[in-house]
Amino acid sequence: QVQLAESGGGLVQAGGSLRLSCAASGRDFSDNGMAWFRQAPGKERELVAAISSGGTLIYADAVKGRFTISRDKSKNTVDLQMNNLKPEDTAVYYCAARQFGAAAIEKSTRYEYWGQGTQVTVSA
Repeated sequence: QVQLAESGGGLVQAGGSLRLSCAASGRDFSDNGMAWFRQAPGKERELVAAISSGGTLIYADAVKGRFTISRDKSKNTVDLQMNNLKPEDTAVYYCAARQFGAAAIEKSTRYEYWGQGTQVTVSA
């Protein structure tokens, strides 16, 4: 059974940092695109960052220069380093992985596997 388990969320003051980690189990995602999405209350789920099998990166404009996505194929993990956090970054953050395809994709519908989510709250 494939599982994506996120960790690292929490409460932080504006300007602070958090590092989210996602550990995949049940299959190897080395050849597949992976991503982080987020969903704030009353809003649609949106892409935060994505990484292809080959290392191509995609970032939402709102997080460029502040967030960094990375992956460790040997550990089957993908991380999201978040710096200079802002109150508008408050959301549930989800790890996602594609069943097929190596590319980094913006659309959430292209990701077949999802974690349960981890809450990130940034206070002003």
